[in-house]
Amino acid sequence: TESKYLRHGGSLKTRSTELGSAVTGSSLTTALPASSTVKKSIVLSSESRKELAKQAKVTKEERRAQIDGRHRYLISRLADGIDLSEQQVEETIISDDKFQLIEQFFAPSGLKKLLFFYQDVLQQKSNSSLRPDGSANNLPQKRLFITMGSTEDFTGTCAFFLRTSDEVITASNVTQEVNFGMFDCTNGNILQGVEFFLSQIMIPALKSQQNWGTVKEGLKNSQIQEFLYGVDKFIGTLSSSRQNIENKIQLTKVDIDIYVRNLQNPSDYITAG
Repeated sequence: TESKYLRHGGSLKTRSTELGSAVTGSSLTTALPASSTVKKSIVLSSESRKELAKQAKVTKEERRAQIDGRHRYLISRLADGIDLSEQQVEETIISDDKFQLIEQFFAPSGLKKLLFFYQDVLQQKSNSSLRPDGSANNLPQKRLFITMGSTEDFTGTCAFFLRTSDEVITASNVTQEVNFGMFDCTNGNILQGVEFFLSQIMIPALKSQQNWGTVKEGLKNSQIQEFLYGVDKFIGTLSSSRQNIENKIQLTKVDIDIYVRNLQNPSDYITAG
């Protein structure tokens, strides 16, 4: 500590002396417990992590006990569509923090749709160290997760379940009341994914549909024909939009100074042209 002399009533003393007195006094006694407090905090943090892990395990087992025929139907469809084992899908679902959306989907007059994304997600390895700049060493890893569809960027595959009525979904009616489908939008190519789904799956299915409910004429009905024409037209719009985006013209910025710096007279301009 820099020593500076201060005169108080004729006596001299230094800031270093004052600091030394303070350190040998109460300041030292209050500083000592701080180290033990940090250690205690670290211990508590470790215990808290263990407790959270224990609670997470209990939650998973409680959810596993709730799985019935309805969940098995969802799991089997996801496993077939995404090429994962049913055990992998089950573990993913019961570990997801949005697991309650499944129950809301099954409930009477519940959610109309249930979405799953399967795509690369940045995940930090637990044993990885930070980079020199302090950022985490994150690696992309394929992951299946439940989503509302509005909070995460969509860059991979979307698997969806749609309800056909407001009835409660049971193990006996799940195959009739719930439809399953997928969008493959790898690299975020959503237009191509929707176009393929509509043109290769939905339109052929609709045109082969025999039962149109109360419409007895089926495909001969003018409203049905108008509807199918509208879907075909929409697919054409998607296709042209995708092609326009893929074949867009990008103008490269060119440094024209090298062409105009030596232009002195009209003949130079003609030559440059």
